[in-house]
Amino acid sequence: MTDTLPPRGCQTAEPAEDGYFRKGCNPLAETGRSKLQNQRAVLNQQILKAVRMRAGAENLLRATTNNKVREQVLLELSFVNSDLQILKEELEGLNISVEVYQNAEETFSIPLVPLGLKETKEVDFTLPLKDFILEHYSEDSSDYEDEIADLMDLRQACRTPSRDEAGIEMLISYFLQLGYVENRFFPPTRHMGILFTWYDSFTGVPVCQQNLSLEKASILFNIGALYTQIGTRCNRQTQAGLENAVEAFQRAAGVLSYLKETFTHTPSYDMSPAMLNVLVKMMLAQAQECVFEQIGLPGIRNEFFTLVKMTQEVAKVGEVYMLVNTAMNQEPVKENIPYSWSKLAQIKSDHYKALAHYFIATILCDHELQSGDDEDQQEKALSQLYDYVPEGLMILSVLKDKVQRKQLGKAHLRKAIVYHEEALRVCGLCKKLRNIDVLQEVLTAAHKRSLLKYAQQETEDDFLSLIQAPDIVPKTEHKIETIAPQFSKVKVKDFFHRLGPLTVFSAKQRWTAPRTIHIHHEAGELGFSLKGGSPVQIYCLDPACAAALMGLKEGDYIVSVGGVDCKWLGVNEVLEKLRSVGEQPIEIEVISCQDTAASTHSKSATYSVGMQKTYSLICLAMEEDKIDQTKKAPLKLPFLSWGTKNRQKAASTLCLPSAVAGSSQFKKLSPFTLLNTESSLY
Repeated sequence: MTDTLPPRGCQTAEPAEDGYFRKGCNPLAETGRSKLQNQRAVLNQQILKAVRMRAGAENLLRATTNNKVREQVLLELSFVNSDLQILKEELEGLNISVEVYQNAEETFSIPLVPLGLKETKEVDFTLPLKDFILEHYSEDSSDYEDEIADLMDLRQACRTPSRDEAGIEMLISYFLQLGYVENRFFPPTRHMGILFTWYDSFTGVPVCQQNLSLEKASILFNIGALYTQIGTRCNRQTQAGLENAVEAFQRAAGVLSYLKETFTHTPSYDMSPAMLNVLVKMMLAQAQECVFEQIGLPGIRNEFFTLVKMTQEVAKVGEVYMLVNTAMNQEPVKENIPYSWSKLAQIKSDHYKALAHYFIATILCDHELQSGDDEDQQEKALSQLYDYVPEGLMILSVLKDKVQRKQLGKAHLRKAIVYHEEALRVCGLCKKLRNIDVLQEVLTAAHKRSLLKYAQQETEDDFLSLIQAPDIVPKTEHKIETIAPQFSKVKVKDFFHRLGPLTVFSAKQRWTAPRTIHIHHEAGELGFSLKGGSPVQIYCLDPACAAALMGLKEGDYIVSVGGVDCKWLGVNEVLEKLRSVGEQPIEIEVISCQDTAASTHSKSATYSVGMQKTYSLICLAMEEDKIDQTKKAPLKLPFLSWGTKNRQKAASTLCLPSAVAGSSQFKKLSPFTLLNTESSLY
């Protein structure tokens, strides 16, 4: 579990013996990031309360016909909606609190935007998993209390991961562990009764499902978010820091892209395909921005070909941020993306476009063609910057003619100043952004530099300067692409390894309860052979042997020999145990695999297989099966029993006859209206 850590920040967790990290950051540590996450958790609860009140008021409004009651309810609804809007603005303020995540070193760079971690509620796996182990695997569930506790400890630690590679590894470990848990304990034909609740990172609205896919998708989102926080934390005043930042944003984009492709119908806005597409673009844009800073870190020499290269590089940054801003202003993303993020993307686009025009103006104003210069090379380099040139101008003539050079250079300076002023205007209109001092300083300094450069040029012939500066063609020598997540590099061990090989002992497989067979050696022969891997199977059984007469069947799996578990033993090892007793009888336990019906798609899975059925749990609603209105709904079966329909297809391994107390309490968990999100998310 999370230990008490010193208040200075996150302590790197020590790896446990079983290969995962149990410690996260102390959520009570007085760090800026911890304070933000705590504020996010409080806001999530307030938003949940307001959403519940709104849902109740809307239900009352639909149900009543009394005019006075309707007037009162409408008044209350207006207050609740106003309160929700205020809470949403406060949550947006947390999302734009970028200074907390930046490197602590003194810097003069535009802040980068990280993603906040999704918040979740605690989940108790104990009773559902213990019941399933007893029912499905026919084993003493008390023997697996430590494994269940380890799983819960790991999940708890993942709520506050450290902002480094150890935190990433811990989240990936839990994500991979969920794959084992899903195969072990989540059959495709029913729900386990475990409710997973996650809060939307942008709206704060809770989403709740009994489907493990929501848990897996949310962990993937947090892995991507943690990569963005690592990227913003890198020291952008060093080459190594910028390289790490570029890689972190590429990995964040890779994880979010993987999430978009794998979980296609998530019921949360922050993980919808449209939103993830925007987030991937934003992370790649920030990586491109860091590449430009990396190129210019040693200093930009005032040399013709160097400035040509920098012009196209910075124009590329402006272009990608323009595409990000365009994507942010498209429906349905526009309604949920933080307003300040959209404006920051617009500001960066204008700022870097202005820098591109400033660089090319410097080329034209400061570098006259000399007798020893290579005209062809300069003409070729300059022509690559334009798709077209203003009417009446030729690239070579511009290089040779001092007046034309100056006129075109001043035209670029005027365009740079326009972009700078637009960036400052947008920044001043956004309350959240104008409070970021370093952003104001960078924009103001760049604007003054362009004004000074323009003032240094002769102004007598300005009334003759009718040339419009052409657009600059963006180009980069450093292509930025997503880096796919490499889960295979993190080695994890299945917590429930003792249940047996996953290929056989999974939630999808069904078999009989273990049967005890007494083996007697007959003239040194067992009466059967063994085959397969782990566990071994009975092969070539003699129907007349003593074991067959006691109930041993062809194809049975041997799970224990002489009271010793042998699910993981091979053929040679099991034969050695059988022969080690000599002529003495020995007991073995076997199970018989049953025929299983064709697996059906999970009704609420967020995977892209089949049509999915998801529910928005704005009111913390529980997911229930659809019931044909023309048929009578069957009685709800006890938690530990298979459904009637499934019972006809194949019997459970161990259907306990007694009903579990409190089986009806699951219905009472949702006193609010159920909302089906097959057609809409909320």
